[in-house]
Amino acid sequence: MSESFTLYKLIVLYMLDKVDFPLTNGQISEFILDKGYTTYFTLQQAISEMVEAGFLREETTHNRTFYHLTQEGADTIRFFRNNISSAIQQDIDMFFAEKSYDLKNEVSIKADYYPTKNQEYAVRCQILESGSPLIDMTLTVPTEQEATSVANNWNKKNQEVYAQIIASLL
Repeated sequence: MSESFTLYKLIVLYMLDKVDFPLTNGQISEFILDKGYTTYFTLQQAISEMVEAGFLREETTHNRTFYHLTQEGADTIRFFRNNISSAIQQDIDMFFAEKSYDLKNEVSIKADYYPTKNQEYAVRCQILESGSPLIDMTLTVPTEQEATSVANNWNKKNQEVYAQIIASLL
């Protein structure tokens, strides 16, 4: 089990080393579970241990968790990359070749909310391009239910809203 568990960790590190953007828990899980490498709970344990050990940095919003490779994680995968079979590396490379645009687009859209001092909720909506904000706006709404709705709708309608704002301002 220990050798397999280490392999799961190396797979996650390799995945994050192959991209220039964070991956969500769902994206990592999609690859590993679809390939049948391990179970969901074992994967979550491996990810949790890597966060605790400082190999991954976790960024959590109300509806998603993003994972970033730390310098310690990058150093580890460079040193232990050969412990991942070439077949698994090819599977990962193929996964990114097929889905890289969709994966990057998915993590470039962010929405999170938090309570304000006035008993309302601020919803921060972002579109990031190469790590820099293309749009970064904060809306204030009266209830948490509305904040959740705005965040969810931003994830679905961000392109439409961005286009309308740009068209109005230009």
